Amino acid sequence: MSITAQALDSVYGRTAAGLRARLESVVDGVWHTVAAAETDSEGYIMEWHAARLDRGLYRIVFDSDHYFVGLGMNAAYPEITVMFRILDSVDSYQIQVTMSPYSYSTFFGSNS
Repeated sequence: MSITAQALDSVYGRTAAGLRARLESVVDGVWHTVAAAETDSEGYIMEWHAARLDRGLYRIVFDSDHYFVGLGMNAAYPEITVMFRILDSVDSYQIQVTMSPYSYSTFFGSNS
């Protein structure tokens, strides 16, 4: 099972390179960081260097504050959290976030 993420910057109409993110899972009601990564020049996180990912509830937390401060802007949403459920451990999942300092939208896709 794999999870890829892509971030798009809607202010400049480009990919969001250098955006920090962490992948978390929940165990007994407590969120734990599974892996951390940063988007590449194309705005992708293609691989999380993590232990085995199983079925369950996950979230990706994007550090939008750090990203936009680096561009000289303030962000209304300091973090963008996308929570999702993995139903089958053999699937491939893609999470996409399109963001600006005052709005964001998300997309969830699966290649089953």
